[in-house]
Amino acid sequence: MSWFKKLLIVLVLGFLLSLGAILVTYLLLKDELPDVATLKDVRLQTPMQVFTADGELISQFGEQRRIPLKLDEMPPLLIQAFLATEDTRFYEHPGIDVIGIMRAASVVATSGELSQGASTITQQLARNFFLSREKKLIRKVKEIFLAFHIEQLLTKDEILELYLNKIELGQRAFGVGAAAQVYFGKTVHELTVDEMAIIAGLPKAPSILNPVRSASNARARRNVVLGRMLDTGAIDKATYDSAIAAPVTSRLHGAQITASAPYIAEMVRQQMVERFGEDMAYSDGFRVYTTVNSQQQAAARRALQQNVYDYDDRHGYRGPVALAWQARLVSSDSEKPEFSESGRLDEQQLQQYLDQQQGIEDLVPAVVTSVAQQSAEVMLKGGQVVVLEWDGLKWARSFINDERQGSAPKTAAAILAPGMHILVRQQDDNWRLSQIPTVSSALVALDPQTGALRALVGGFSFAQSQFNRVTQAKRQVGSNIKPFIYSAALEQGYTLASIMNDAPIHQWDSNAGVAWRPRNSPAVYDGPIRIREALAKSKNVVSIRLLRGVGIDASIAQLQKFGFAANDLPRNETLALGSASSTPLEVATGYAVFANGGFLVQPYVVDKVFNAENQLIYQHQPAVACDDCHTDSTALATTISDSAVIEDAPDKPVLSAPRVISAQNAFLIADALKSSVWGGGDWQQGTGWNGTAWQAQSLRRRDISGKTGTTNDSKDTWFSGFTPQLVVTSWVGFDDANRSLGRATWNANLGREQSAGTEAGARTALPAWISFMREVLPAYPQQNSTTPIGISSVRIDLASGLLSRRNDYTSTFEFFKLGTEPTQYASGSIQQIQFGDEKQDKTEELDELF
Repeated sequence: MSWFKKLLIVLVLGFLLSLGAILVTYLLLKDELPDVATLKDVRLQTPMQVFTADGELISQFGEQRRIPLKLDEMPPLLIQAFLATEDTRFYEHPGIDVIGIMRAASVVATSGELSQGASTITQQLARNFFLSREKKLIRKVKEIFLAFHIEQLLTKDEILELYLNKIELGQRAFGVGAAAQVYFGKTVHELTVDEMAIIAGLPKAPSILNPVRSASNARARRNVVLGRMLDTGAIDKATYDSAIAAPVTSRLHGAQITASAPYIAEMVRQQMVERFGEDMAYSDGFRVYTTVNSQQQAAARRALQQNVYDYDDRHGYRGPVALAWQARLVSSDSEKPEFSESGRLDEQQLQQYLDQQQGIEDLVPAVVTSVAQQSAEVMLKGGQVVVLEWDGLKWARSFINDERQGSAPKTAAAILAPGMHILVRQQDDNWRLSQIPTVSSALVALDPQTGALRALVGGFSFAQSQFNRVTQAKRQVGSNIKPFIYSAALEQGYTLASIMNDAPIHQWDSNAGVAWRPRNSPAVYDGPIRIREALAKSKNVVSIRLLRGVGIDASIAQLQKFGFAANDLPRNETLALGSASSTPLEVATGYAVFANGGFLVQPYVVDKVFNAENQLIYQHQPAVACDDCHTDSTALATTISDSAVIEDAPDKPVLSAPRVISAQNAFLIADALKSSVWGGGDWQQGTGWNGTAWQAQSLRRRDISGKTGTTNDSKDTWFSGFTPQLVVTSWVGFDDANRSLGRATWNANLGREQSAGTEAGARTALPAWISFMREVLPAYPQQNSTTPIGISSVRIDLASGLLSRRNDYTSTFEFFKLGTEPTQYASGSIQQIQFGDEKQDKTEELDELF
């Protein structure tokens, strides 16, 4: 037994020496080891998500894509796929797999290379959180020590849950939830067995084994995983055979965006970075809820894009994007025109060509393959072949310039030829030739009671231009400024019944050596006209005369009350015609004062912010339009510490927005702007007239107020309109502020479908407003106007604005601020009428004015 005792002593000494070596190594490395207790309160880097008020996802921001899941939220088969591949003895070992380590050690001893990892899931977790991926022995030793610590600190399920949420899986996807979304556009519960196997095979080398990078590598690795799942009994032979036979199909998927509002998303991103800093904003898993209504946002996008398409169609077709091959028309006499073609692509080549082309928004790349007399056959990206019927082609006369278009085409061959790379879109289930619009537009809707943004579209396409024209484009506002000038006039004693002289102005400018001759548009002059009618008809010269009567200083002071900046307001009489520059959001905010009864609300888009633990850490508290609110400036929404939690407290004091004009002033202007829609007079008696926004009558709502706006040479067109519940501003123009919107000539192919003439607010901006309101107004019951205290209504004579005893078509009821009603009745005639600082002789019979 001597040799046995010696062997036993050697083994014991070896064991003790090994323990001593381990202890010494641990003592040497102890100070370098991180504190694994941090895993108890780990904060996974999770992207920020932005939602609409009704819970639709707008966007996601963050370098790492992650969708944290609880272990019981993951499919058991997906978990088994990882265990079978990465650590079959996970629930038995203490954090390290001795058999695996011995195997790796034997490889090192025989080859001198550390090629075998032998890492358990716990070791991988240690490496992912605390260490690097470098293949060095010291890193492996640290990994082992950390694994022991982790196993003492956390349960097996906690370790596995952290691992499956933390593991890097390629394409910036971290965790199984993100991988399912990124590679397959699915939730983890929607994955098939072969897709689970693909994801479970990624930890070994996520950059080269992912199915987007290499389908063949992913297939080979998937098959290995499926084999191990079969060996461990996770799947049966039939399931294995079916999964092995499945093709590997994958592409990159973004977050499951359910509401298209990219301009809103960018606004939120900027605000969140400003409030919390980039590191927190992009990685702390914030969920930001905006004020945007998803249905209204979708309606705004449709309305703006369709309106831009309509403008673009009116001005003609600018030709194909490119030529896939050349084709020349030889004969157009037959039912199918003949072309001479060179270099025609076969079907496979054509599909390859189209695969490389990009569409934008709903515009799809296509190539014309054949042309008939009044139709064309095209192949779409993806291989689908469709026919463009004449209704989708006949609009496409040639574009010459902004003022001129070519003659209406009579055949499809006058527009298209085989080989043309074009863009098409679907409209009413039919395909239509189209093009990327060159004109720009913006549309914004807000709640006038709070300032909450309900919808915002800053351009035709965020992919085309990230410039947000709602908040960034300061453009001349044109006649959209007139209600504010008229508001100033009411403050100076004018009334809606005051008579002004609608006659040409000729003013000599001694400095320029020319006469300033501002004109109405159209150049029609009505002579003596009531202020209500002048505003509804957008009379330029009346607006100038009112500015003179009020004074430039007083007018600018009044405009500033509506939120317009003084340095954007020119100190000359062009102010009355809208030479001031403002953004669509600033204009909408100004109109909200009329809609809410005189309060200046501040527009906002971020309503609530929740952290990763679903705690409410930010709640915006708007100042609302009301006289009897409690005001507490210290209660205004501010940045809140990330450790703070806001309790939902509906009994918090409501903040009152500042009152900037009287309720009477706001009511009178809002009521006058209804005449812009509905006009006045008696059509049966031949005295009827329309306001500039008469097309809005199609909405059949009597609670709509609105104003058109057009600048010189039609460079900017506007429409701003509102109900008591919603304010909407629409703008159309070119990003090049020097470019005119021009005019569209008659297209004989379109008839009643078209809108010909010079582009202006009513023709160019109003249709988008109407389209949007037609969709959203049913959610807002019509509200009859509530007459505020301090307003009276008396019957006046339409011609003179004085009191009337008649109740026929020559008179109507008008609203006045108490104390400003006329005191005389219309009677007799006069020969001379005083109009501010001008006099005009009148020979016709008129009722007495003063």
